[in-house]
Amino acid sequence: MATFQEQYQAKFMTADEAVKVVKDGDWIYYGEFVTITPVLDAALARRKDELHNVHIEGCTIKMNTAVYQADPGQQTFDINDRSLTAQSRKQGAYHLPSTYDEFAQLVSVRRINVAFVAGCKMDAHGFFNTSTTCSYLPAVVNVADYIIIEENEAFPIVYGGDFTAIHISQVHAVVKGNGQPLESLPKGKSSDVDIAIANNVMKEIEDRCCLQLGIGGIPDKIGEAIVASDIKDLGVHTEMMMDSFMNLAKAGKVTNKYKQLHKGKMIYTFAMGSSELYEYLDRNESCLKFPAAHTNDPFVISQNEKVFGVNNCLHVDLYTQVSSESIGPKQVSGVGGQWDFIYGAFRSKGGKGFVCMNSTATRKDKEGNTIVESRVVPTFTPGTNVTLARFFTFYVATEYGCTNMKGLSTWQRAEEIIKLAHPDFRDGLIKDAEKLGLWRESNKR
Repeated sequence: MATFQEQYQAKFMTADEAVKVVKDGDWIYYGEFVTITPVLDAALARRKDELHNVHIEGCTIKMNTAVYQADPGQQTFDINDRSLTAQSRKQGAYHLPSTYDEFAQLVSVRRINVAFVAGCKMDAHGFFNTSTTCSYLPAVVNVADYIIIEENEAFPIVYGGDFTAIHISQVHAVVKGNGQPLESLPKGKSSDVDIAIANNVMKEIEDRCCLQLGIGGIPDKIGEAIVASDIKDLGVHTEMMMDSFMNLAKAGKVTNKYKQLHKGKMIYTFAMGSSELYEYLDRNESCLKFPAAHTNDPFVISQNEKVFGVNNCLHVDLYTQVSSESIGPKQVSGVGGQWDFIYGAFRSKGGKGFVCMNSTATRKDKEGNTIVESRVVPTFTPGTNVTLARFFTFYVATEYGCTNMKGLSTWQRAEEIIKLAHPDFRDGLIKDAEKLGLWRESNKR
């Protein structure tokens, strides 16, 4: 039987040779978040004139893909993203809607023909560690017809639970990567309003709670506020490992000793942040990645007590429906794990699930004038995607407060959400509530 190194040498080839396997109509897995395969991407782009109707799919695509640059009209390649980013929107990406915990199951419904997988350098036992990504890659490996590893020696080696690496025996081809480190994200900007929202949520945070923080300035500020607070003995069970969790751990706020599941460990499914974060995760036994089918399963999440999930949203209507992914029919991001953690937090003993937003947003009209709009709206614009149905909505936070909407009647919800709106819009929203039959004479004005 061939040794691991002999298998490696037999499967090692140039990127141009490796992508010859792609044929018309294929679905190509392109990776997740910052674990990307730019060398394979460039090689596939060079086949633009040979191929037809090739479908690219990934999760939170942050790379300015070569296939798009070669084919901006998407005559050959279309791009499909499970959670849109500014970069994938610029590339005309289509959305693949689903909750995060369902990704793996849905991959099994429609096969991946060829998987471009970013991996660390093969170790002595024949394994390519998959670094900071684990969300639905295990399912891709199980169903893909053909797997190509783009090997990158600059990636950190990251430990995990039931999936950390791909073995050379599972791989059909290996190509050499460009040696570039993982993309380091700039520190997000936050405003005084973000700080006010974070302070409102902080009034609900407790010792020994098990934290999930989503992407954005508000969750970042909550992390900073916890570091400066007297809160202690936190646990972490999240989807995104971010700088805030690293900072909390370094400050001694995270001990994980009161968790019911994975005691002593910070659990996540992907990491994205600074170069310092990636260095922190490298061979760190206290941080374990698991597939999203585990980290984001509400019934797994709820096994921990006092799960506190904090996420952003775009709009909330008077019925307390939440949209976190689209503005009208324009898809902005994706469902991600918001529903997973809001529902998981509700099922958790003592848990709390928060959606946070600034009470207003600004935009430019056609004449270039600045328009200020309320993010609390009477009803959603037609085409808006509802991320949380009103019966799932838990806590809603703005700079004007933080309120638990569970158990409230429709007229009570209307009153409470109007209290969280900017004062300049409250009278108008009351009139809207009256038109919708959501306002009683006893409601406070």
